[in-house]
Amino acid sequence: MTTAPVATTVAATATEVTTVTNPTHREPRVWFITGASRGLGRAFTEAALAAGDRVVGAARDVGPLADLAAEHDGRFVALSLDVTDREAVFHTVARAVAAFGRLDVVVNNAGVSLIGMVEEVTEAQARAHLDVNFFGALWVSQAVVPHLRKQGSGHILQIGSMGSAVGFASTGLYSAGKAALDNMTGALAMEVAAFGVRVTLVQPGGYETALFTHGLTLTTENGAYAPLRAELAEMWGESKDADPAKAAAVLLRLVDLPEPPRRIILGGAAYDMIAELDRARREEYERWESMSRDGD
Repeated sequence: MTTAPVATTVAATATEVTTVTNPTHREPRVWFITGASRGLGRAFTEAALAAGDRVVGAARDVGPLADLAAEHDGRFVALSLDVTDREAVFHTVARAVAAFGRLDVVVNNAGVSLIGMVEEVTEAQARAHLDVNFFGALWVSQAVVPHLRKQGSGHILQIGSMGSAVGFASTGLYSAGKAALDNMTGALAMEVAAFGVRVTLVQPGGYETALFTHGLTLTTENGAYAPLRAELAEMWGESKDADPAKAAAVLLRLVDLPEPPRRIILGGAAYDMIAELDRARREEYERWESMSRDGD
């Protein structure tokens, strides 16, 4: 279902919410959020609307967004989008800009999960996975940058993962796609800074979403990895995922910053893990520094 914006409703609603929730009386922002129908994307969408902003929510299936379209008529537009289709991405971004006249915050959130050992992953699985998690984000970034550059402002939020910090058994392809997004995001941030466009890589930890159910692909298991799988199951059985609304609250604070960070970790456990990985990596580099320098 796709809804069309209604100018009078937008103005009335924005004025009302701004008075209540925005003491600085800022103008309502316009968000473009991919993967908006579930999980973190849904939480981001609801939080932005609650803050009095306007949102274009994109998803393969926009049916789950019908309630938001009805509740926030004039401030929410749902657009069907498969981010792996580059032409469709550019067309949909153009429709998003036309809906409200601009884009202020772009959230590259659409993603899927692929679980399995590297040896087990098929070519079709690998390509399909990266088409969403990396190329989808690339196409959206390419489509929105000309609009943001022209208006001289905007903030792109790339939803990565704490998994981009290191390859981990059974999530190798997922981590690889997020690591590719990580490095592409760093380059993009440098390229568009002079145009007033901000870019932030967001690295969430575990949240209660459908990523590892609805958006999950599993490889055919090779029995040789059964002992490792048992070890991983025991390790993950102790983890507890957080409420996506907490991530959304941080995101709203992030986009309010005049000088937002180029990367930020979401979640205490994720922060601790990445900090420990960075420390261990530095120690390993230093331990082998002499051999490294022999390469000159």
